[in-house]
Amino acid sequence: MIDNTLQPPPSDASGPTGKICNWVYSVELKDIPEEIKTHTKFLILDGIACAVVGAQLPWSRTATKALLKMEGPGDCTVFGWDQRVSPLNAALINSTFIQGFELDDVHSDAPWHANSIILPALFAAAEHARRGEDQHQKFGGGSFLLATIAGFEIGSRVGHALHGSEMLSRGWHSGAVFGPPAAAVAVSKMLGLSPEQTEDAIGTACTQACGLMSAQYESMSKRMQHGFAARNGLFSALMSKESYTGIDKVFERPYGGYLSTFGQGSSHDPNYLPAKLIENLGQSWRGLDGIKVKPYASMIATHSPIDCIAALQAKHPQAFQDPSLIRKIVIEQSKAPHAHGGQEVEKPLNAVGAQMSTRYTAAVQIIDRTVLMDQFSAANLGRDNVWEVVDKVDCIYNPSFDDRSAWYTRVTVVFDKWPALVEEAAQPSTYGRPLGNEGIRKKWTMLADSVMDAERRDAIEALVLDMENVDDIDEIVALLAGKVKNPIGTTNGA
Repeated sequence: MIDNTLQPPPSDASGPTGKICNWVYSVELKDIPEEIKTHTKFLILDGIACAVVGAQLPWSRTATKALLKMEGPGDCTVFGWDQRVSPLNAALINSTFIQGFELDDVHSDAPWHANSIILPALFAAAEHARRGEDQHQKFGGGSFLLATIAGFEIGSRVGHALHGSEMLSRGWHSGAVFGPPAAAVAVSKMLGLSPEQTEDAIGTACTQACGLMSAQYESMSKRMQHGFAARNGLFSALMSKESYTGIDKVFERPYGGYLSTFGQGSSHDPNYLPAKLIENLGQSWRGLDGIKVKPYASMIATHSPIDCIAALQAKHPQAFQDPSLIRKIVIEQSKAPHAHGGQEVEKPLNAVGAQMSTRYTAAVQIIDRTVLMDQFSAANLGRDNVWEVVDKVDCIYNPSFDDRSAWYTRVTVVFDKWPALVEEAAQPSTYGRPLGNEGIRKKWTMLADSVMDAERRDAIEALVLDMENVDDIDEIVALLAGKVKNPIGTTNGA
């Protein structure tokens, strides 16, 4: 740990905010367990995969063209476009790409998409410093990796302090709420800000935290809300670097503080848990350990129903040979996943609405036995055989499930000629049987191959997985800058 006694201190070193700031400044790469460093590199690889796959999707193109019209060229890379914009817009749009196809990571009990917030903010901060007034400054891969770990861990702990998935149940887009202080922490670490400056960055970031979950109803802006968090966290750290002060003790303020305000309306007692921010900080990596990689191209609340249907299809293949013989599919879930994905849907449905829909994703699992990118292309969204199944799906909130787990799911499939089949899951396989490092590598290869050549793919992978030995993170940025293809080759609008 780096000695912080000669640095300007936080306003209250004994409080949660101050302890976070001192830890962020002091932690070194040698303090991080090897398995955490290795897994984080694979998580970064997955985030980059999602970014390059998302860069040229139709809705990503709409967003990028709008930003390019708003301002002239800047000093930071737009991934997959061979274009540059300002650091704030680079963080915004590159995050939007990572969230572009619902393939990115998700946290198991503090729902946020860590890569889409931390990576774009750090890449933009590094490029801005390199090409701005500090033109000779560069950041090595080890510095980038350590800042990523700090952001991942603190962002997850912020989610735990607000009772995790309950934020979704209350209508907040939880990651857009948890994300700004996480991005501020990561950028502050990479830029070497003092504990005092880091506190200012967190305070300014927290006052910008927001995100409404109604964005899931077919709006393009759902893809961008984590981008707002990445941009705002980056902005806060850059302002703090220039001695612009933020809210002190923002996590513990009883009036207008981050936790006290977002905790209002919680069904828990107490409404928020400030101790979760610093519990075994630096010894336990529960925050980072909870970040999981998605196997499906859909929102996390849809995963348990998909898992249950897939399990029934594997156990009873004959029953599912003719989907027209299915009379009804009943999907019961606990509060958070039902509120997040159980809404009624109607044809026509765009890709955002489909990826947010338990009904639609259950139907494509019945028909296609997979839920990946192709299921959400314009050519496939309106298929009659899928919609015949969608109309048979009934999504129900079962209050008794809330006591079992936040994600408890039961799927009952009723047939005309077969006995009803039932499958239950306490949590998605994304959490219970998560992809390991080799699974992430295979996902990276599959996604990268859909948008770039093998030589470029392998060069990116080699640098990311050997990140501690990368002299300048700009080597990775240069490989991300060039144009990529649209993986679904369509022009559907969201």
